[in-house]
Order: sequence, then structure tokens, then C-alpha cells
Amino acid sequence: MAARTKTTKDRPSYRCTECGWQTAKWLGRCPECQAWGTVEEYGTPAVRTTTPGRVTTSAVPIGQVDGRQATARSTGVPELDRVLGGGLVPGAVVLLAGEPGVGKSTLLLDVAAKSASDEHRTLYVTGEESASQVRLRADRIGAIDDHLYLAAETDLAAVLGHLDAVKPSLLILDSVQTVASPEIDGAPGGMAQVREVAGALIRASKERGMSTLLVGHVTKDGAIAGPRLLEHLVDVVLSFEGDRHARLRLVRGVKNRYGATDEVGCFELHDEGITGLADPSGLFLTRRAEPVPGTCLTVTLEGRRPLVAEVQALTVDSQIPSPRRTTSGLETSRVSMMLAVLEQRGRISALGKRDIYSATVGGVKLSEPAADLAVALALASAASDTPLPKNLVAIGEVGLAGEVRRVTGVQRRLAEAHRLGFTHALVPGDPGKIPAGMKVLEVADIGDALRVLPRSRRREAPRDEEDRR
Repeated sequence: MAARTKTTKDRPSYRCTECGWQTAKWLGRCPECQAWGTVEEYGTPAVRTTTPGRVTTSAVPIGQVDGRQATARSTGVPELDRVLGGGLVPGAVVLLAGEPGVGKSTLLLDVAAKSASDEHRTLYVTGEESASQVRLRADRIGAIDDHLYLAAETDLAAVLGHLDAVKPSLLILDSVQTVASPEIDGAPGGMAQVREVAGALIRASKERGMSTLLVGHVTKDGAIAGPRLLEHLVDVVLSFEGDRHARLRLVRGVKNRYGATDEVGCFELHDEGITGLADPSGLFLTRRAEPVPGTCLTVTLEGRRPLVAEVQALTVDSQIPSPRRTTSGLETSRVSMMLAVLEQRGRISALGKRDIYSATVGGVKLSEPAADLAVALALASAASDTPLPKNLVAIGEVGLAGEVRRVTGVQRRLAEAHRLGFTHALVPGDPGKIPAGMKVLEVADIGDALRVLPRSRRREAPRDEEDRR
């Protein structure tokens, strides 16, 4: 009986690194969390009892803890400081993830150069490029500084050796999936390797009081590649977003132990590098002398930042039995819902058999319901070929019954529109404090909102001329 018990204890077991589910057989996919390649073998740990040991630092009342050691230091990039909560805290580890080619390396190289000084050295470690390739990018964007050190390494031991030699205040690793430890089995980027590399760098950051910026890859679904444990270990998780065909780039805070997670940093990517945009609304607007049919302006909230954006719509006669519905920067489902509301509640029947094209300007993506009213007015303006009044913004969510519902941050949206020179606004009821000099019209339903469209007979004129003939 004793021999059987020993054999059972020595039998290998398998555990999912994502959710902790255990099994006696190896599986390629965890049946609990549905993750692929996360089931790994582990030995059955012996039952041990941990005895109290010597403490390294005595516990003190929280009021006696020196909070100055966690004071944030500016990165030199104000837009990034906004998202971080004021800057980089000594000992903090930040994970920046984004799609390939979105500009992560360009942004962090600019941060490395601007944060380097006599008192604070910066070490930039690249595992994806050679040192000469990084130098060419640094020359192009003007990121050259005597206190910025550059190394091309893929070995974790070598990276830790550079830390002892340079003693930096800021470490930038591009990227965490390219560095591997020789003591851990598996290829770089694997679950075990990413966990070991991140753990070693986090320990080094806490011990040295060194800020660390890690670049992370993303999967085709947009999630951060590697074990979920990586996001739990780091202090800050940032998401770098943007369309590679547009200039706008957004840095969103997903997790932040030192600040808010609803802040957004706006950047413009160009040939000379990347530049922070303190006022990015100009990218989303088209300046015209006269209003054009099918356009309407709205104010969207990216985090806590209001941005004025332009919605455009175009309707043409369809040449096929099933009319086209094409969107860019807008959710197709919400545009389809606005078409149904306009046809049923707004009594606009000309949209059902026409091709509908709707888009935003500047590559901005509008997904919040507050843009519903602007989308509906742009579609109605395009259908009637009648421009909306000049300097008008529309804010509000439209329901299936045609009602215009209240949205959050109306006062901030109106203040941003007034700052940019807009004088009229359509908003739901009870908007709160209105900026001085701005005319605000409260609308209860889509019928009230459509009354701002001037009556036009542009489409009826050709018919009259044919009747005269």
C-alpha cells in the first residue's frame, strides 16, 4: 500500500497557467478558460510548513511612510504624462501594447531621449532591431542624447548585466516577447519565458527604484500576447491604438495604480516622428466657407477629453436590388438603427431604396451613443440634399422610439464646442450650465431635431422644369 501511494504522488500533473485548472493528462486547450497552449506540467509539491523568519523592514504606521519616494517624474511628453497620471513613478513597471507598425518604438525612443539627463540615465534595450537601425530612427526623429544608452540584447542575463553597468533611472525594453532566459526551457515569447523575463525585470525595478517601460505584442484579436499574469504583475497597462492609414494615435490607460484609467493621450504620427496633440479636434474637422449637405458635427468623449468630430453621409440611387450600407469610423449596427428610426419615426421614406455611405473625418472612431443624433441629422441632411445650419453641433442618444436621451458630460462637450467657435447646439433636455453666448436648443425626439433642417426644393426643381416642357 505504501508503494502505491508513493507512485501516485510521483505521477506528473498538469495545470493551466491562465486559470489554474488541473488535470492528470496534457491537453492542448484548457476546457475551463478555452485558452490554447496554457496547460503545462508541474510536479506535485511536497507539503511544507513555513516558519516565521527575520523581517527585512519593520512595519510602521501608514502615516509615517514617506510618500515622496513615489513622486512621479515627467517623461518629457505631456500627452503621455496625462495618461500615466503625471509621469513615471520610481520603481513602476509600465506595459505598452499595440499592433505592429502603430508607432510604439517611435514613441518610446522619443520618451527615452527627452527623459534622459545628467541625474537620470536612460537605457534602451532592443530585441527586435539592431543598434544601427535604432540609431537611424533616432536621427530621423531627433532623439539623440549623451545620457541615452542603447543596447541590442535578447538574453535576460545580458540585460541585467547592462543594468549593473549603466545604472539607469529608466529602462525601456522593446519588446518583452523577444527576450529569453537561458535557465527556462522554451522559445522567446512563450508563456514561461514571458513570465520569467517580466518577473526578473519587475524585481530589478523595485529593488533599484528604476522605472521600466515594456513593449508588448498583441494577438490578432487585439489582446495582449502572453499570459494574463503579465498584466496583473505590472503597475500600468497602456494600449496604443490607431489606424495605420491615418495620422492620429491614441494611448489609453487600461490599468493604472498611480492614476485614473479614463485618460487618453492623443498623438500625431508623421515623417519626423510622433508629436503630442494638446488640441486634436482640428484633425477631425473639415473647414469650409459654406455648409455642405450630409455633414453634422458632434462632440465625443475620449476618456475625459472632449473632441469635436465630423460625421458625413451620402445617399445615391441604388443600381442593385439590395442597396449598399457602407460605414467608416462608425458602427454599422448603430447606423442601421438610425436609418430605421428616421424612416419610421422621422417619416423619411427616401432612404430605404438608396445606397447609404457614412463616415467620420480624420480616422476617428465614434462608438458612443452620444453621436446618434449627429448621425441621424447627417443622414437626413443627405437624403434631402439640404445643409444643416452653420456652426451647429448635435449631442444625444437616439432610442428606437425616436426619443433623444441624455448622455454624460454634456457641459464639458458644450464648453469644448464653444471654445472652438460653435454657436448653436442640439442637446437632450436639462443640459445644465450653458456657456455664455451659445444658443442651445433642447430636443425631446427625432422630430424636434429634424426641424432644424431648412425646407428645400432642390430635388423638386428638375421635375417642375420637365412639367413645363
